Amino acid sequence: MKKSSIVGIVIIAIAICVIISTYADSSTYGNFTDARDTQSELHVVGQLNKEKELFYKPQQDANYFAFYMKDNKGGECKVVFNGTKPQDFERSEQIVLTGKMVGNEFHASKILMKCPSKYTKDQIEVTEANAVTVKS
Repeated sequence: MKKSSIVGIVIIAIAICVIISTYADSSTYGNFTDARDTQSELHVVGQLNKEKELFYKPQQDANYFAFYMKDNKGGECKVVFNGTKPQDFERSEQIVLTGKMVGNEFHASKILMKCPSKYTKDQIEVTEANAVTVKS
């Protein structure tokens, strides 16, 4: 074989390995039902169920935080996070979890929160109304 053919085959093999590793590392979005069906890591988007209690006792175990979350399809599941409770967790509007199901619990490896804006619609309208009044 010519050297150029060998180099071409090596470059193609490296490209295939890069594509396969990129595909294996990418995770998908789903809900708790999807997480039960698959054993791979998944992103689940939902809201905290504020009617149920949060379990976090740092004196006993600072790296155990559990709560209940409803996904966007209405399914509810207990979530266990092996880490500290994020600050202002109760105030979050939306939660994105990365993790997988272990038994009947979703074990999250990452928690991302969408916190509420410090400005509400009423406050913005009042500010705009005052600005118009001042300019008159």
